[in-house]
Amino acid sequence: MNSVLAATSYVLVHVPDMVLHNGSTQTTERTVNPGSAYLEALPKHIRSYEQALSYAPNQTYIGGLTPQQLSQREQPWYPQPVEGADRFARYGEIMPQDEFLLLLQICDVFDLVFLSRDFVTHTRAALAQHPLMNQDILARLKEGVDDEQITNFVNNEHAEGLYHKGQLVGYIKRAHDVDVNLTAHVVHENLVSKASSVLSLLHLIHNSGLNPEEIDYVIDCSEEACGDMNQRGGGNFAKAAAEIAGLKNATGSDMRAFCAAPAHALVTAASLVKAGTFKKVVVTSGGSTAKLGMNGKDHVKKDMPVLEDVLGGFAALICENDGVNPEIDLNLIGRHMVGTGSSPQAVITSLVLSPLEKAGMKIVDIDKFAAEMQNPDVTKPAGAGDVPQANFKMIAALAVKSGEIERGELNDFIQRHGMPGWAPTQGHIPSGAPYLGFARQDILDGTINNAMIIGKGSLFLGRMTNLFDGISFVMRANRGQDKREQGISRHEVRGLIAEALRSFAGSLGDQAGGSHA
Repeated sequence: MNSVLAATSYVLVHVPDMVLHNGSTQTTERTVNPGSAYLEALPKHIRSYEQALSYAPNQTYIGGLTPQQLSQREQPWYPQPVEGADRFARYGEIMPQDEFLLLLQICDVFDLVFLSRDFVTHTRAALAQHPLMNQDILARLKEGVDDEQITNFVNNEHAEGLYHKGQLVGYIKRAHDVDVNLTAHVVHENLVSKASSVLSLLHLIHNSGLNPEEIDYVIDCSEEACGDMNQRGGGNFAKAAAEIAGLKNATGSDMRAFCAAPAHALVTAASLVKAGTFKKVVVTSGGSTAKLGMNGKDHVKKDMPVLEDVLGGFAALICENDGVNPEIDLNLIGRHMVGTGSSPQAVITSLVLSPLEKAGMKIVDIDKFAAEMQNPDVTKPAGAGDVPQANFKMIAALAVKSGEIERGELNDFIQRHGMPGWAPTQGHIPSGAPYLGFARQDILDGTINNAMIIGKGSLFLGRMTNLFDGISFVMRANRGQDKREQGISRHEVRGLIAEALRSFAGSLGDQAGGSHA
């Protein structure tokens, strides 16, 4: 039987100072044009935590709003805060920067992260009140250091500064004198990804009600790749995060496929569980500092707040079929193959139409599609348009071309089968994954019967190939109960076979005994 999606979690971390100091757009600008008007204007466009918390797409990401509720709000969303927005919601939380810096230090096991003594003293109590930070985790937090030490390492030892509200409150030192893969900047990127993944795992454990020691395998699908000069992307984020989160019986590995990685990882996890290799597999991902403020120049130019000020993370639990949770149907897998081609129509055909035709289904048989769920508030001012709507239009056009709907029904199709985008532009985070939690609940509630999750990626970013990438799968209502009602279950079949074999063996024994007599 197919494996099931048993639980999900989603977290955001508001890191305004990392936008200024660690986002690739800003670090590049500081290198090539250090006195630019953009860098001078940028601090005036940074949002407060309260503004990020009450931002409708952020609330949707953690489950405070549903996609339906978001779609009813007038765009652009950033001028219209959500009244009564809470830090914690159904799927996770939006963590403030000061607490995250302590979590960053907690996740450091090589004495690379140092925070100001005063900063630790003033922030420790807030993190200690976090409902998911147990004593094992909090015990990892170290005492702070003097401000003089911090200033010296940042100014003279190539350390990466850690800032809060514009003040230098700590640093990450380099892990090697000459290895470019272990510079302070890279170590910072990796530790941020690890720490936000840990937060995702903690929420997943809470949401599922599982004992963390029950988890067998972890797959990390973030965009960073840790290693050294001898193995640049060797890993392993999965086990590194599992260690801090208390998943003592888990092993794991990293899966990298640019933006499509979450979908690849989920298909792999579902396959491992269906094969019986592992019973409980977690797919997890942390956020990417490089993507912070990626479209900041366009936002500042249009006198907007810089909306790419949050790290994104998520986790999903894949288990053996329980007869209740939605199944991941491994008979409905779409693949962008080497010979597919990279035109938008070819990509969507391979990921949507081809697997459905193979299964004797139509496009209209899928209740909801989730592809690249980027927030249009971010992408439209940068000239990239509304990415989710563009995907839904291509899917609708395929339905028209295949004769499933009339051309005049195109907009109705998008309304019924699509949804607005709400994910932060964190690269891998938007590709289908943000809808997993809502899709699971919608299927359990009977609102929909199925959903197609589509991961798409740009392999040419690595300069190894010009190929595009993508994989899709279908989640559907669990059919285990129907099978039990219609006939005997697979477990009962195995029992009958075992009983028949025992009877057969017994009869052979009786015959042998009679012959001997």
